Amino acid sequence: MKSRFFFVLVSGIAVLLLVAITLSNLLARTPMETDSLALRIGISVTLTFLILLLIRYFVLLWLGYLQHIEAKITEDREDFVPPVTLLIPAYNEGVVIQSAIRSLLELDYPSYEILVIDDGSSDDTYARAAELEGRYGGAVVRVISKANGGKARALNTGISLARSSFIVCMDGDARLDRGSIRAAMRHFADARVGAVAGNVKVVNRVNLWTRLQALEYIEGLNMARRAQGFVRAVNIIPGPIGVFRREVLAEVGGYSTDTFAEDADLTLKVLTAGWQIVYEERAVARTEAPENLLDLIKQRYRWTRGILQALRKRAGWLVVPLGGVAVWISMLSMLFEAIIWPVMNVLGNLVFAMAAISSGAAQFVIYWWILLTLLDVAAALHTVAMEEEDLGLVPYAVVYRFFFVVLIDVAKLFATVEEAFNVKMTWGKLERAGRI
Repeated sequence: MKSRFFFVLVSGIAVLLLVAITLSNLLARTPMETDSLALRIGISVTLTFLILLLIRYFVLLWLGYLQHIEAKITEDREDFVPPVTLLIPAYNEGVVIQSAIRSLLELDYPSYEILVIDDGSSDDTYARAAELEGRYGGAVVRVISKANGGKARALNTGISLARSSFIVCMDGDARLDRGSIRAAMRHFADARVGAVAGNVKVVNRVNLWTRLQALEYIEGLNMARRAQGFVRAVNIIPGPIGVFRREVLAEVGGYSTDTFAEDADLTLKVLTAGWQIVYEERAVARTEAPENLLDLIKQRYRWTRGILQALRKRAGWLVVPLGGVAVWISMLSMLFEAIIWPVMNVLGNLVFAMAAISSGAAQFVIYWWILLTLLDVAAALHTVAMEEEDLGLVPYAVVYRFFFVVLIDVAKLFATVEEAFNVKMTWGKLERAGRI
């Protein structure tokens, strides 16, 4: 690790310890004997929330650090390089499909095929992709077209037509780093590993929303995925890059079409079938994130409803650890992040702030804000350092918790309520800005 990133990593750990010490002092000095019942409830709820948040960060960061060290020790074991098939589902991607294919032809891997599945596009996606069919050294490009049926069906079609024993599923607009496939494939030397989850990066860091998402992918999503990878139970393989054994996909029946989060649903099918899923930080896919608030809310709303649908299909696994403790905890964490955490975050903040201000104890709101800000800055320092990412993202942690996360959690709450009442929804398609 570069010296400046090591310094940042140590700084993050120091800030975490500072938050823990500050929290213990705050707990010792908190005046619970107050005339305001609302304030007592608010203080109790928020301090509980803060303790859980601190424990969560420590556990995830520690397990994630162990995974990072483990990956560094074994990263030179890249001699397992069987042929692979890359599946690109494409719907109305005519503007970017050729650049997407050409970028994949630059991968550092000896033998692979690129299979483009045109999902009944109404533009010239198929024609433009077909222009690049053929052999390019160790790579072969094939293009097929099918009636429109959605991403899941397109990927299933690709799985059935793939010529390799290992399959890379990705989004049509994603771009892979040159060494991504080689880094991911080394894990399959272990016969227990059924899939590898890659590392998704936001490429269009052009405004506040996309920079906050870039930080979220590193601090929020990858921090959890890294920790889950250490126990071999990653609970969501991201759509932009997931690598699978073909036999595993055949065993679990491929992608299902009865949820709005086909990636999460497939991941749970693989886990509950007894396979291990690991995380590879060097298997990097770069993707466009929503650039405006409305598109962002729509995306997270769909993600939440899809995750809840996938969990509902496996309600029994949430009650009893049928597939082992690691899988059970991984699934419970999905439920926690989708429902319990947003409720605690939104309602806890609201109740505490209203009670404290109305009782003349507004200083506790300030203490609360400072502690959570320090916690997020520490987590940002730690995770950005481990990925040797842009240190310019760290300052965004100051507004991350009370501005960005709250907005996302409100969207999750609406999604949860509407899923409970089975409110009809449609997929929609995120408009790309063509930044890749």
